Amino acid sequence: MHSLTMDFWLPNGQAGVISLLRTLLLDVVPTIQQTAALALGRLANYNDDLAEAVVKCDILPQLVYSLAEQNSFYKKAAAFVLRAVGKHSPQLAQAIVACGALDSLVICLEDFDPGVKEAAAWALRYIARHNAELSQVVVDAGAVPLLVLCIQEPEIALKRIAASALSDIAKHSPELAQTVVDAGAVAHLVQMLLNPDAKLKHQILSALSQVSKHSVNLAEMVVEAEIFPVVLTCLKDKDEYVKENASALIREIAKHTPELSQLVVNAGGVAAVIDCIGSCKGNTRLPGIMMLGYVAAHSENLAMAVIISKGIPQLSVCLSEEPEDHIKAAAAWALGQIGRHTPEHARAVAVTNTLPVLLSLYMSTESSEDLQVKSKKAIKSILQKCTYLPALEPFLYDAPPSILKHVVAQFSKVLPHDSKARRLFVTSGGLKKVQEIKAEPGSLLQEYINSINNCYPEEIVRYYSPGYSDTLLQRVDSYQPLNN
Repeated sequence: MHSLTMDFWLPNGQAGVISLLRTLLLDVVPTIQQTAALALGRLANYNDDLAEAVVKCDILPQLVYSLAEQNSFYKKAAAFVLRAVGKHSPQLAQAIVACGALDSLVICLEDFDPGVKEAAAWALRYIARHNAELSQVVVDAGAVPLLVLCIQEPEIALKRIAASALSDIAKHSPELAQTVVDAGAVAHLVQMLLNPDAKLKHQILSALSQVSKHSVNLAEMVVEAEIFPVVLTCLKDKDEYVKENASALIREIAKHTPELSQLVVNAGGVAAVIDCIGSCKGNTRLPGIMMLGYVAAHSENLAMAVIISKGIPQLSVCLSEEPEDHIKAAAAWALGQIGRHTPEHARAVAVTNTLPVLLSLYMSTESSEDLQVKSKKAIKSILQKCTYLPALEPFLYDAPPSILKHVVAQFSKVLPHDSKARRLFVTSGGLKKVQEIKAEPGSLLQEYINSINNCYPEEIVRYYSPGYSDTLLQRVDSYQPLNN
């Protein structure tokens, strides 16, 4: 046995071992046949080279033939080989389709033995997950209605893989998702969210997300199956994957239209997602962060709903605490979507001291390009609405030219209409700082500076201009006192 095991690792031994196992598949003793099939499955599962060797040795037709003829133990082993081959690439999955396996696998979904159904569902899932064309072939073979029946079976393992297979079929296109909906899958999937099994719940949530993501119509069908409030309880689940997939489902619903986002808000979805973000870390937070951004992007009122539910402090925490750049980038984007609507929205972001964090992320050489781009965009969109001057003033000192012009623009809008702000701008050193900015003559930045300077008497502006103290000293030097 030891020498046979060693053969698995020898390139020249692969074909020999697989040929030997192929011969054993035809043995008259059933247990030898089953053991040979399991060994082939384990080999094919190991890597794509071994899976290709199984295909080249012409083993698949024999397995397909046996799926229809043999006992349930052998059927499970044969389906395992097909699953192991098909998982590696679209080409290997296509080889399974080409040898006529789909019809036999679909028949196995109706087998009396739940283990055979489960093995067949695994194989079909691994074929369907690669691309839309292979998924369509699985659909055309009649798999979807039978997978919907499988999710209603009592065995948890069968429910899980059937839900997962439906998810992998639905993900590729609106048409394939519609096929899953038309087979009545959604209502059954939603009902099963009450099942205590965490793995089953995260497969169900994934399937519902893959249906919802494609179009308003499909998202509405999921909502009409009364996904709320049951999906909100999943946000409090102990299992991180359940939380993540529940957030992803709500995101896929909310992103489509203001109406669907409003429905999520009315159901308590925004507050629940914010609580969920606070209770977890890392990638589990990501779909919830994006969901808040999508909701806020739709309208002023929806962005205000995120603010009222205390979304900004939670997003600020993610921006500061999360080590991964892609999560920080999502938080920056979401904050930009909230703050870009009105001065009130911008102020809500500014008072949390988030703008300096965004600026440091934009300017840091350690930040990814995506994080820099999203931070800059968020800063600009918030600044262009921000009239809360205490939050703007630090930017006069720290911001690079590309950001500085937006800051100076905001001061030029606010100062002409606010006498208290004008006085404070002088005493805080803001006016002095503006005089130090070097702007191109005739540029927009110079126009903004002129607008600010026009708010003050000329001698005040001169007093705070660079070099004015030297001018005064020269006047002292050249001053001739009057002789008494």
